[in-house]
Amino acid sequence: MGKEIVLSGMRPTGRLHIGHLIGALENWVKLQDEYRCFFSIVDWHAMTTDFLKVRDVSENIIEVALDWLAVGIDPSKSTVFVQSQVKDHSELHLLLSMLTPMPWVERNPTLKEMVSDYGLSGKISYGLMGYPVLQAADILIYRASKVPVGEDQVAHVEMAREIARRFNTHFGNILVEPAELLTTTPRLPGIDGKKMSKSLDNCIYLSDAPNEVEAKVRKMITDPEKIRKDDPGHPDVCSVFDYHRVFDRDTLEEARAGCIDGSLGCVTHKVDLAGKIAAHLTPIREKREELAADSNSVKETLASGAEIAAQATSQTMKDVRKALGLW
Repeated sequence: MGKEIVLSGMRPTGRLHIGHLIGALENWVKLQDEYRCFFSIVDWHAMTTDFLKVRDVSENIIEVALDWLAVGIDPSKSTVFVQSQVKDHSELHLLLSMLTPMPWVERNPTLKEMVSDYGLSGKISYGLMGYPVLQAADILIYRASKVPVGEDQVAHVEMAREIARRFNTHFGNILVEPAELLTTTPRLPGIDGKKMSKSLDNCIYLSDAPNEVEAKVRKMITDPEKIRKDDPGHPDVCSVFDYHRVFDRDTLEEARAGCIDGSLGCVTHKVDLAGKIAAHLTPIREKREELAADSNSVKETLASGAEIAAQATSQTMKDVRKALGLW
């Protein structure tokens, strides 16, 4: 019996930040040894929210691929590919869109969040409306049994499961009903304390050099009541401590005590934290620079991955077409 299949992906919107690293990529690296993993750069999804910037997508695909490979996504263990290079995704999406009731799509909470985050109220495209069904097709076409997600993404997996169940009820047991593989990771805020977002320019990127990391950490929002070094602080309302929990767990309690009793100043704390983050990112940045020097190799990796992915989707689509009685 072969390994269970895992499918996950990211939109190509540019360089990735440490939120992606902690929230997903470090987990993906671990999953490679236990599952047969398909990791897709979902360029069609990127177009659903800003089709007029479609020319940026190709460059952003390379940026994402460089970050994935640099953190340890291994093409010898996992299939790494670009969504649009596997055309079966679009056919299954089309067929499933005819089977999926509109209320299922309209109630999807992640779709509502995207409309809010991208300022698309009143101008939702037909493509964006079908985004949850396209994501279901991405999962179901590989017969993935597991999808690594955070709690805020569970609704997408639930929809994929409902669509698979509806298809199987009417046309036979063809599609695998996927289950969420919950990842419990801390959510890092941006350096301004808001949600980490490229559009807000509040991210620390995986490719940032140590001096860039330190400059950004120095701007982090700290406890507004700790004005002077000796003032007692409140670690639980400080963004610096959100990062400390992730990048320096060994000294967390010592730093917490120092903040509370006033012996640890914010500037000292930030400089120390910046060094820890930079040390964590340095091997990733160096590997990325090495990969970027040979962009053709990255493109070849993506092309090879697309061929492997297409082989996997081909059988699913043969079974789907036969079950539907298509010509």
